[in-house]
Amino acid sequence: MVKQRIRVWDWSIRLFHWTLVLAVAGMWWTAEQGYMMWHKWLGAGLFGLLSYRLVWGLIGPKSARLMGLVPRPKQLLAYLNALKQGRYIPSFGHSPLGGLAVIALLTLLLVQTVTGLFSVDVNGLASGWFGHLISFDLGRSMADIHEMSFDLLFYMIALHLLAIAGYAVLLRTNLISPMITGNQTREAKTDTEMPVSVVAPWTRISIAISFGVLVTLSLVWFGR
Repeated sequence: MVKQRIRVWDWSIRLFHWTLVLAVAGMWWTAEQGYMMWHKWLGAGLFGLLSYRLVWGLIGPKSARLMGLVPRPKQLLAYLNALKQGRYIPSFGHSPLGGLAVIALLTLLLVQTVTGLFSVDVNGLASGWFGHLISFDLGRSMADIHEMSFDLLFYMIALHLLAIAGYAVLLRTNLISPMITGNQTREAKTDTEMPVSVVAPWTRISIAISFGVLVTLSLVWFGR
């Protein structure tokens, strides 16, 4: 068997991942401390990050594509059966189980940000960027969903961290290093069996990032 290193994550998706970690942590901290203006600004930035990810999921390389996160039933069952037997089947990018987890996390984050944009607090004094456009009752409903979705997001993040620890301890597989370096070590009998390293053209990266920045600026410009 020959060990080779391939580029599986481009720099923009890695930057997105770690910026997202900081943004979610910052959102939680500012909400807990009552720094709602900072919370709103971070929320606008978070929505911009997610906007970039959605665009990059359409025009980015294979490992970043959103459709690639949805596993085929046979593929998922084979992966789960291998895990039951204590075997790890390497995947190019996210595993079938990991792909479903990413879909769940992105969905919860979108629910979080969208409801946050229209949330209104109990006194009606503090609201999201567009909370003033809807009724107080609807704004309160948005706030309730906002809070409930964060609880679900918290549990998903905890499950994500447990899975990373489980892979490291039980399967001797490091899932963190590839998201830092972008590289993944694979074993193959021949070079032809190895996936091709991802290529992320600057033109496409610029489009995705520009869209995310434009969305953030639009929220701040048109909201209040």
